[in-house]
Amino acid sequence: MRISIITATYNSARTIGETLQSVQSQSHPDVEHIIIDGASTDDTLAIIGQHSSFAQTMISEPDQGIYDAMNKGIRLATGDVIGLLNSDDVYAHAKVLEKVAAAFEHPTVDAIYGDLVYVDVNQPRRIQRSWKSGKYRPGQFKWGWMPPHPTFFVRRTIYEKLGGFNLALGTCGDYELMLRFIHRHQVRLSYLPEVLVRMRTGGASNASLLARLRANRNDRLAWTANGVRPYWFTLYLKPARKIYQFLRFWG
Repeated sequence: MRISIITATYNSARTIGETLQSVQSQSHPDVEHIIIDGASTDDTLAIIGQHSSFAQTMISEPDQGIYDAMNKGIRLATGDVIGLLNSDDVYAHAKVLEKVAAAFEHPTVDAIYGDLVYVDVNQPRRIQRSWKSGKYRPGQFKWGWMPPHPTFFVRRTIYEKLGGFNLALGTCGDYELMLRFIHRHQVRLSYLPEVLVRMRTGGASNASLLARLRANRNDRLAWTANGVRPYWFTLYLKPARKIYQFLRFWG
């Protein structure tokens, strides 16, 4: 089973080396790593070049943001399964993709997801909070639930059937895609109950109060785009669940 990993980069010289090494160290024997760079002006391309024998596909050109880059990668992917790894994130251990491949050996599985830990931006071994997804129950999106996007792996045929990211939704493109796949179209989902990704803190949607308010507005548009209605409290519960992530870790 070939797994395609797509990494979007832009001026990621500080962290891209760790991300590339994380993918390169995976024990699964058939991994395609696709790098889509947004015309970086720092040393990102030089660092990627040092790993060129492993990163089979690399494109560097201006784009419309991270989800545009990911869509390019999805279109280029040749794997049976597609995963997305940010340019400042790493897999939790060397057997992550091996375990993902094993989960997809079951023909009834369309997508899988797992757990994630947030780590300090400067000290990636220091965990700051823990996102334990839990097993999905139908309708859970209305209760503010979503899986961590970097742990979400999907069969390429599902992307071909249901489409890629909606560029109109800004930083909520990942939320809309998972809402569309899981809640609206009810893809057959499996939960891998372990930490798959270590993610650095400081995401764009949480950078400020204004960014969080903008993200909440786009979350609402994600439901509208899919022709479904949330409960009145759904979009308040979604950010509130982050408090539980801190309590789970520090408790």
